[in-house]
Amino acid sequence: MSSTAATSPTPPAAPEPHATPGRPAQAARPSALNLSRTTATAARALRQLRHDPRTIALMILVPCVMLVLLRYVFDGSPGTFDSIGASLLGIFPLITMFLVTSIATLRERTSGTLERLLAMPMGKGDLIAGYALAFGALAIIQSTLATGLAVWVLGLDVTGSPWLLLLVALLDALLGTALGLFVSAFAASEFQAVQFMPAVIFPQLLLCGLFTPRSDMHPVLEAISDVLPMSYAVDAMNEVLRHTDMTAIFVRDVLIVAGSALLVLGLGAATLRRRTP
Repeated sequence: MSSTAATSPTPPAAPEPHATPGRPAQAARPSALNLSRTTATAARALRQLRHDPRTIALMILVPCVMLVLLRYVFDGSPGTFDSIGASLLGIFPLITMFLVTSIATLRERTSGTLERLLAMPMGKGDLIAGYALAFGALAIIQSTLATGLAVWVLGLDVTGSPWLLLLVALLDALLGTALGLFVSAFAASEFQAVQFMPAVIFPQLLLCGLFTPRSDMHPVLEAISDVLPMSYAVDAMNEVLRHTDMTAIFVRDVLIVAGSALLVLGLGAATLRRRTP
């Protein structure tokens, strides 16, 4: 047999990971969420927050302080506090978690931390889920303190179970966390992250039914309010105020708020950038 006989072709070598000078090579992206990567990200975020007492105070204490102020603003008419206190019990945590989460996530990106993490075998979903888990743990503490303060210290009168009130407050805080993670992808500075608040939070605050029933609004505004998650958070709080048992409307509202939070988290994972230009 001739020594020059044809041999089977050698498969081409796999291309090297793309690397930019001054930046680490990007590893292949994992295809699915991984529990260990997610929990590791959450633990790292909590360790960082532990060294930032001002941020912890903002997340945990500010909603409680706002509720105390609200209670004594309406000191002469306790019924007013009862009618709007439950709604604001969910709105205050949403706003504070939105602000803190958007700024903290943006700071991670501008400092290059996200770029270094994404160069590792870690997907965007792992990062978003890890941050959501870390801030969600603080949201549980925040919502529990605010609900306990409102019901058992400030005398908020609710017909239903305070535990249902706590559930809605917690979901609102998680929704604020998801919105903060999402909008941080579109901000180039912490100042811009704060500027998103009038665009994302204020319209929901005006149209959620806190100031007037949504059915009394202009039909166009009522239609817009029907697609805003804060509207269903306020509706769920009102269901707890008026009914002793869990109603079908309450279940619907809670599922919509929870689904909105999951949807926004998915959008946050899809739009997360490695680094701010």
